[in-house]
Amino acid sequence: MSVRVQPVDEVKEPVEKEKVALNDPQPKLIAGGVAVSSILFVYLMAIQALAQPVLLLLGLGLGYTLFHARFGFTSAFRKVMAVGNGQAMRSHMLMLAVAVTLFAPILAFGLSFFGQDVSGYVSPVGVSLFVGAFMFGIGMQLGGGCASGTLYAVGGGRSVMFITLFFFIVGSTIGAAHLPFWTEELPAFEPVSLATSTGLGYGGAWILSLAIFGLVALITMAIEKKKRPPKMAPVPTTSGWKRLLRGSWPLFAAAIVLAVLNALTLMARGSPWGVTSAFALWGSKVAMFFGVDVSSWGYWQGANAEVLQSSIFADSTTVLNFGVILGAFLASAAGGLFRFTRITIKNLMASVIGGLMLGYGARLAFGCNIGAYFGGIASFSLHGYIWGVLALAGTFVALYLRPLFGLSVPKSKDSFC
Repeated sequence: MSVRVQPVDEVKEPVEKEKVALNDPQPKLIAGGVAVSSILFVYLMAIQALAQPVLLLLGLGLGYTLFHARFGFTSAFRKVMAVGNGQAMRSHMLMLAVAVTLFAPILAFGLSFFGQDVSGYVSPVGVSLFVGAFMFGIGMQLGGGCASGTLYAVGGGRSVMFITLFFFIVGSTIGAAHLPFWTEELPAFEPVSLATSTGLGYGGAWILSLAIFGLVALITMAIEKKKRPPKMAPVPTTSGWKRLLRGSWPLFAAAIVLAVLNALTLMARGSPWGVTSAFALWGSKVAMFFGVDVSSWGYWQGANAEVLQSSIFADSTTVLNFGVILGAFLASAAGGLFRFTRITIKNLMASVIGGLMLGYGARLAFGCNIGAYFGGIASFSLHGYIWGVLALAGTFVALYLRPLFGLSVPKSKDSFC
């Protein structure tokens, strides 16, 4: 009996006691992925400080975990808004709970591996954030993935996500060019940290954060009890120790791993995991190659000026992104799941529009689902919570737009395929 392999951003947590057999591993692809990762690691060791090779390894772990758990943000938001299934959202709450527990002492005491200063993602609250997060919420539902989802879907071979990634970069570059208008000409409040701006301290902010996460989890369970949404469909998996390398991982296990890896990233480079600042860098370097004076943009002034003039391999976010793609590639090959998928005119159009909205929105909102939502909330920043609410609002709007591009919207009678 043949097994239908679903697109990587649509495959979700397996239903208990149901299993779909994995394909055989793809040894040539695994060997290729290991070779590329090894060459990049050695290159980074030769030209960069120790932090960059360490970040590559952390990126590999992040990509491997994302793919093996099919840990999504786009689908999690869509399922809870469309039919009320909050299982994936509860995994987000667990991930954030573990993250704040680890981030609190790291930020409070400045703990780091290489002696650098440590700071979280705490950004202003204003028009830029509201517009950007709402735009990102729509974009990720049209583009088929969030920032991390785009990277791991590319690593898994989902062809249309290469289109999304390209226009994600374009949108992020345009957003970098326009950012001074949004941040300097429009109203905004100063950054608010639940730990340092409220008098709660990291201990009080940690307790408040856990209370918020618990409340969100309870709300999703109450919604499920009322709506009785369908369960998530099974995904290819195996059992025993082999599941560590080849099979699907439970969402809650992946949530813990991702939180730990994010905390290690904070200690390794002095800031949490991020994704989209590298997209602005890549796009700006290409524009600079074609004669555009990007160095005159406000975005590339001050501390960012040196980043623009340096090699992309000196950029820690770039190294993390390469690691995520390679980690997802290795995970997909280990499960025998790597394959390119079909592109249609409609999903190509959705990827173009969604990618542009993702990139532009991420710049306006001071980050994406990783830098603003995951990293911001883990850093006790108010803007991270606001980002999540506005991205959910964008998701709700996108539910009415997806059918225009032939994209599915889950119904109460459907299984999550």
